[in-house]
Amino acid sequence: MTRALQRTRIAILAALLLLPAAMFADITNATATLSAGQTLNLDKGTVGSVGTQQGDLFFAGSTLLFQGTASGFVLGNGTVILYNVLTQPALQAASSGFTQTPILQTALVANAAVIEVKTNGGNYAKVLVTASSSTSMTFEYTTYGAASSGGGGGGGGGAAPAITAVQNNYSYIAQGLPNYGIAPGTLFIVKGANLNNQPLSALQSSAAPGLPLSLNGTSVSLTINGAAVTPAIYYTSPTQLGLVLPSTASLGTASITVTNSGQTSAPAQFPVVQSAMGLVVATDANYNYFSTAGSASPGQPIILWGSGVGADPSNDDRTYPLKQNNLTGIPLTVYIGGIQANVAYRGRSQFPGVDQIVVTIPNNVPLGCNVSVLTLSGSIVSNSITIPVSQGGGACSDPGSAGGPTVGPFPAGKNTFATGAVTILQSTGITKATGTTVTYTAAADFVRLTGLTSPLSAAGPSVGSCVLLVPLDLQVQQTGLDAGSIAVNGGGTQTNLPAIPSQKGAYGASIPAIPANGQSYSFTGTGGADVGAFSATIKVPPALVWTNQPSISTVNRAQGQLVTWSGGAPGTYVQIGGQSTILVGGAAVGATFACLAPVDDGQFTIPSWVLLALPPNTNGALNIENPVYSPAFAVPNLDYAYGLSVSLTDKVVTYQ
Repeated sequence: MTRALQRTRIAILAALLLLPAAMFADITNATATLSAGQTLNLDKGTVGSVGTQQGDLFFAGSTLLFQGTASGFVLGNGTVILYNVLTQPALQAASSGFTQTPILQTALVANAAVIEVKTNGGNYAKVLVTASSSTSMTFEYTTYGAASSGGGGGGGGGAAPAITAVQNNYSYIAQGLPNYGIAPGTLFIVKGANLNNQPLSALQSSAAPGLPLSLNGTSVSLTINGAAVTPAIYYTSPTQLGLVLPSTASLGTASITVTNSGQTSAPAQFPVVQSAMGLVVATDANYNYFSTAGSASPGQPIILWGSGVGADPSNDDRTYPLKQNNLTGIPLTVYIGGIQANVAYRGRSQFPGVDQIVVTIPNNVPLGCNVSVLTLSGSIVSNSITIPVSQGGGACSDPGSAGGPTVGPFPAGKNTFATGAVTILQSTGITKATGTTVTYTAAADFVRLTGLTSPLSAAGPSVGSCVLLVPLDLQVQQTGLDAGSIAVNGGGTQTNLPAIPSQKGAYGASIPAIPANGQSYSFTGTGGADVGAFSATIKVPPALVWTNQPSISTVNRAQGQLVTWSGGAPGTYVQIGGQSTILVGGAAVGATFACLAPVDDGQFTIPSWVLLALPPNTNGALNIENPVYSPAFAVPNLDYAYGLSVSLTDKVVTYQ
């Protein structure tokens, strides 16, 4: 590769990394009250009548109706916590079950009903009912990707700016979590309302004279330990700013304000820490991305891209090119597939706020398509990304059911695929209040995916890896499929699986207890409007038994946690996961993790550097499960179908 081409590729990559995460504004935590006969337009954040606007939700007094092409689903057992943790990818993933079924007012209980919506504009929204009667209804809502023309969190007008969040541009770790913080020299974002009066600006060049300190009428001021610092600006928009914190910023609590057209926001605070890395992608030494067909290999040097290594006082954090000093005085450890990697360089990429970490993949790294990568500085762990790793490079693979079935590859030019799954679930729940509860369930799900251009895998982390904050984001449209009537037979007992009314294509029912040594289950489907008749058999192995579960009531995050088990299906894998959520300023923030280990190992130690990402909590979750995938089976009108048996134990624990 020529030096000129290298420079071009670096510039293109850096420009992509600098782009704002959301190219369209969100309407965030807006409120609206509908009287009978009024509509709410979730894309614009406006309330009106049917004759004056196209709304998404219409309140008819005793019923809430979806208008136009809008659709959704009500979570009747939702809470404000569920509302806060619903993300755009989660809403998109659930959209296959969205319908236009009217919602009765009796189901819209205040602070208990959460409505998932796909709007007429094709955006996703979450709606929390905060007050409900037969004459009026009040909502709090967030619409992802919309542009508000009202008071729902858009921008412009003459209103004073307001700050709602300050985050690393790549990790998006929420304030209040133990690994939250902004390091000097970091590319970070400020979210809010009325931050600027113009649409998203062009990305500002860092070539001389460098990034501006004010842009389109917006400037930002910070005070740390009594000293004022001014961040450089990459872009502005009504709801988000892209900034670089100067390396001259001291450590401590920062107070930040945004001034827009002469009006200044109330101050917001955030901690400035020595190092808090946010990772976004890994490339080879020639800046090529890895893929499932072109993996990294053990012993290979790679480059991790992101921001947050820490201060480099030799640079002004405004002008390209920056000096590439190796910041060895800042503690930084990199784990790839759970194995510590040798760090050769940590510092700037020549572009303000964009960092590189050059590491060598350990020779003994576990292989797979989703090998985890994360960093640790002191007690602050980064977000995690994954890379494919195979011996000698080339195509990667995850053995057996490590990552689940792979749907595809698909014929060139085809981007619509119909899939289905039948599942037997044995679930054990252990809480401090109710003790142990065991349930047995049979389920089926059929869906058409539109817009998929590459193989779709049910992959979690590869064997030996642990990942953090991995939302389901298929980036495809999902439509439920009618499969007719479905029944399951096991142990001589037949159970009919009724369709779930609010989720087209989904079926489920409780079944009698599964014998300790397992048994086979036969599914039969008559076929429906979208899916043909089928039959499939799932062999359920002995249940996975969490053997040291009784001794785990408190997890010390700084020490790691050993988990042991017996049973399960030999030759398969155990997924170990956990979650902890806390309230910060009335909003729920949390972290989750997932690790994968061979069932035959009988044990796995969750690393401390994974647990440190979870907030301390007396009501956290820890679980283990043994997913066992059956061979694919043919179903008319489906491209792919498979069976799945899951043995799951979930326990409420204290994270300290």
